[in-house]
Amino acid sequence: MSLRSLPSVDAVLETDESASLLRTLPRPAVTDAIRAVLAESREAIRADPNRDAPAADVVARRAAERIRAALTPELPAVVNATGVILHTNLGRAPLSAGAIEGLVCAARGAVAIELDVSTGRRGQRDAHVAGLLAELTGAEAGLVVNNNAAALLLAIDSLARRREVIVSRGELIEIGGAFRLPEVLQRAGAVLREVGTTNRTRLADYEAVLSRRTGVLLRAHPSNYRIEGFTEQPSRRDLAALAHRHGVPLVEDLGSGALVDLAEYGLPHEPTPAEAIRDGVDLVTFSGDKLLGGPQAGLVVGRAALVRTLQKNPLKRALRVDKLILAALRATLVAYRGAPDVRAEIPTIALLARTEEELIALAKEARDLVAAALPDEFDVAVIPSEAEIGSGAQPTIALPSRALRVRRSGWDAERLASFFRAASPPILGRIHRDELLLDLRAVRHAADLVPQVREATES
Repeated sequence: MSLRSLPSVDAVLETDESASLLRTLPRPAVTDAIRAVLAESREAIRADPNRDAPAADVVARRAAERIRAALTPELPAVVNATGVILHTNLGRAPLSAGAIEGLVCAARGAVAIELDVSTGRRGQRDAHVAGLLAELTGAEAGLVVNNNAAALLLAIDSLARRREVIVSRGELIEIGGAFRLPEVLQRAGAVLREVGTTNRTRLADYEAVLSRRTGVLLRAHPSNYRIEGFTEQPSRRDLAALAHRHGVPLVEDLGSGALVDLAEYGLPHEPTPAEAIRDGVDLVTFSGDKLLGGPQAGLVVGRAALVRTLQKNPLKRALRVDKLILAALRATLVAYRGAPDVRAEIPTIALLARTEEELIALAKEARDLVAAALPDEFDVAVIPSEAEIGSGAQPTIALPSRALRVRRSGWDAERLASFFRAASPPILGRIHRDELLLDLRAVRHAADLVPQVREATES
């Protein structure tokens, strides 16, 4: 009966909302939006026959929202209540206030991105961050490209084209988006030389295949998986010493790229670029938008001579970043260098470092605000939860958290999730054991959830 109750396109076009749209938009555009909303409503009713069909004015209002969203120049903002702090699908790291200010300043007009103001001559765009990268990691030099995959590609293409790259079989990683290390090496024109086994690789395995054909000895940090049990791997220092005895550079892909020791905040230790440099690694690549907490970027630090080789590679121009990324990255690195408390400056670190007491207080405030904003039919309760860092960082580590468990009689978890996604901006939770949870680990303020929920209930 509900399907028959759906209004016709003509009935929706006769509403005041549609009349308002037709004054500024062509009729085919409005009609297409109405048909799309009706199709969604039809599918929703088929999935839940007890669901009421929306009235014509409701369909018109949803069509108007659909059109406005399509015409909005900004990327759609969302509330991240998934419990994944560095959610790849949601843009990973939130930027610091300083990074946002730097980005806006650069966006307003001309900036000296490749100009030495003191001499009036052309400068090097990486110079804006190279010194900071070197200072923060103890490296001789540094550069930036558009992501860590690009950083590794540039390093291998520059140092090992048509030569062999030695990698342990236990480090032939694949990360999100079907990014596979062997395929990156192939794209860079290198020849993959696997050594050892999945769980055990010894120093002698590397030494047995080192030759004049070797271009790079590569070490890949398994940031997005763990191999446990009967395992063996040579230390970084031993690997560096072996590489240097044979005159071969040791390159390490650290992936997540933490600049501080996460153990200070009660998390397991994550290898840092500074540790790799101290242990003798010649080039280290890592991400800017994961544990570092900055914009998307791929960072390379290490020996000055090798960094210069990468800079001269024509591929570097294809992989370079623009003024916006440079401005945000520089501000992020400045915060690490000068802030007495990094947690207070870098939102990612603040979210990772939240204490149980802070989460409990946030959850209680959020529960009261959200429950007050929702109709009485909703039940909102605080429950313990487990969050994760995300983006492949420490995937086996569950972070203690708190979540709002939302229920409504007659509604399943999928319908509840859809209800919150219909808010403006959408509130994204997660479904766990057939229940909707709004995890608070990555929610900055309790009030972030409230106006959006109220708008959704009134629509």
